[in-house]
Amino acid sequence: MSWQQYQKPDQATLQATLDPLVYKVTQEAGTERAGSSVLNTEKRPGLYVDVLSGEPLFLSSDKYESKTGWPSFVRPVSDTAVLTHEDRTLFFQTRTEVRSAIADSHLGHVFTDGPTERGGLRYCMNGAALRFIPQDELVAAGYGEYLERL
Repeated sequence: MSWQQYQKPDQATLQATLDPLVYKVTQEAGTERAGSSVLNTEKRPGLYVDVLSGEPLFLSSDKYESKTGWPSFVRPVSDTAVLTHEDRTLFFQTRTEVRSAIADSHLGHVFTDGPTERGGLRYCMNGAALRFIPQDELVAAGYGEYLERL
């Protein structure tokens, strides 16, 4: 099944089938511990997709080392890949939450302290909400259209 046809299961099914950290991050807007995701140090060219639906979210060519301990990107793969919402869960700060457009997974937050020469945004994502598809597997996985953008 393609990510375009993804139908989100009910919460009970998600809780029963997902790794507890993936569930906490994607469904309860949790945050993984800084530096805990192998995706933070992933350097290969490829595509980052939503761990639930497989919808394309970020390109490796837009990833950079933010020194925050979380995978960081300067932009999503398209203007429609993610949705943003005001997040007031921290009493001292208003943040902008980032969610995947189709699966509605909590991914992380976007901040305005990214590289100025690349637009100034830092999409600070939880690796637990993402799955990485290396460049050499994109065609077989159905994401060949993204090869030229890496």
